[in-house]
Amino acid sequence: MVHPRSWRVAGGALTALFASLTLLAGDAMAHGVAESDKAYIQAHPGANIIPYTYLGAKHMVTGYDHLLFLFGVIFFLYRLKDIWSYVTLFALGHSTTLIAGVMFNIHANPFIIDAIIGLSVVYKALDNLGAFPTLLGFQPNQKAAVLIFGFFHGFGLATKLQDLIASRDGLFANLVSFNVGVEMGQVIALSIILIAMTFWRRSNSFARSAVAANAILMSAGFILTGYQIAGFFTEQTV
Repeated sequence: MVHPRSWRVAGGALTALFASLTLLAGDAMAHGVAESDKAYIQAHPGANIIPYTYLGAKHMVTGYDHLLFLFGVIFFLYRLKDIWSYVTLFALGHSTTLIAGVMFNIHANPFIIDAIIGLSVVYKALDNLGAFPTLLGFQPNQKAAVLIFGFFHGFGLATKLQDLIASRDGLFANLVSFNVGVEMGQVIALSIILIAMTFWRRSNSFARSAVAANAILMSAGFILTGYQIAGFFTEQTV
């Protein structure tokens, strides 16, 4: 049984993470684009390498759904080699669907895509809790799952960029710049998470708090999913 203090420690850690992400996010909620960024981009058609690189980095650093998923992915990864392997798969997945989705103008309802992204957080928490052998009778391939969910994370980025881009002039250069920015932001955010995780793992509370932390992470994923589903049905009734 997990000690109540472990729940408090885990809850405090994730609450701090949420608070930090909320402060960083400002008016850029989840996959949303800040109105000031949107106005600037739409007022400057053509290739804008630096602005799009900045926008990509900002989106990743403030994209709490991405960061919660990555937090779950690296939760029990201790070797840099393993962390690099999983993060590379995630980057490959979201880069592919980000560029393809915008270049080929593939549309999907953003609420549905973001709901699946919320479920990716739930999946990773359940995986960390060792739930799948009990629930399904087998362990899903963890690397394949990270790659597949990476596709959905990238497609979520694409749905928002499709609303942002007013001109296809310089589109490919802008997409590559945005994706480079996303990767830069991912490195920055992941470095901060890893530093925090390293200190937490060295404390006596980590082993006691691991179950509680992933239970809270799973709850956060369900909340994100529920929020998007509610948005979908609200959109249908308007």
